[in-house]
Amino acid sequence: MTDQSHRDYDVYDLGDVELQSGFTLRGAKLAYKTYGTLDEDRSNAVVYPTWFSGRHWDNEWLIGPGKGLDPEKYFIIVPNMLGNGLSSSPSNTPPPFDGPRFPRVTFYDQVECQHKLVTEHFGIERLALVLGWSMGAGQTYQWGVSYPDMMDALLPFCGSSVTSPHNKVFLDSVAAALTADAAWNDGWYTEQPHIGLRAAARVYAGWGFSQAFYREEDWRTLGFSSLDDFLVGFWEGFFLDGRDVNNLLSMLWTWKHGDVGNTPGFDGDTEAALRSIRARIIQMPCETDLYFCPEDEQWASQFIAGTELRVIPSIWGHFAGGGSHDEDTAFIDRAVRELLAPSGDE
Repeated sequence: MTDQSHRDYDVYDLGDVELQSGFTLRGAKLAYKTYGTLDEDRSNAVVYPTWFSGRHWDNEWLIGPGKGLDPEKYFIIVPNMLGNGLSSSPSNTPPPFDGPRFPRVTFYDQVECQHKLVTEHFGIERLALVLGWSMGAGQTYQWGVSYPDMMDALLPFCGSSVTSPHNKVFLDSVAAALTADAAWNDGWYTEQPHIGLRAAARVYAGWGFSQAFYREEDWRTLGFSSLDDFLVGFWEGFFLDGRDVNNLLSMLWTWKHGDVGNTPGFDGDTEAALRSIRARIIQMPCETDLYFCPEDEQWASQFIAGTELRVIPSIWGHFAGGGSHDEDTAFIDRAVRELLAPSGDE
């Protein structure tokens, strides 16, 4: 279970936020956690958004003394996504926009709220780095398109700038599992639909790690004694650890509709949006990721000037970016160090 000591965080009042959907999220709140101290000239800030169902403490594996994201050197801001249960979400928004009536939120909306936190609350005009895993990578790309002159570098890992058709098939299967539980009641449930959560966990289990991960029984390195033990203990345990179904469905919608081409001014032109990125960027897919395959990132790379496509050589699939495998963590941390190094010091 999650360590309760990690649940200390701040909340920024965003006021009324007009979303791309045409709805207004009234009294919106952005939960966030910071690590380190902001320099007097405000030049050492890093933004590290959360991922699907993740909370700020789930990002802490990449933060710490001696790491690339060293809080003794950098001021690291981890904003919790709208919909994740800490920031404004279906589970904590008052009627009439509670539960299944919570407005649709895009990656663009997420970044606009984070930008308000960074600029209006902290007075930061430039970021040293924006990075993130999975949906955090989608937000990283969105930062690069929405504010191309605001950051020095970008590191999206195990994610994408536009959600692929194959990825959407997966997302629909997760949503179908969650909503097949009779207890879901069209989103107006009184208790969490646990059967749906467990079913979604089993859908996720076939996608989160690679075929080779299962063939080589690498789940044993996580402390599980059998495959069934892993499927129940890791996957079902993951989804039952404080996850709310309406929150998950809200974030699934955000993920499914991810596309930097929908940024205002680009009229759905994803290629033009990618061409607008100016920051130094390392795109970092995992070679065995079933959600965000390297081929999709290779396609995107042809439109981003000066990008480097650096593939994580791992059988851990999507979870190569999740902080559970030391070799993959070291690989990602090296890229963080390179992007934060002064020019010529790499």
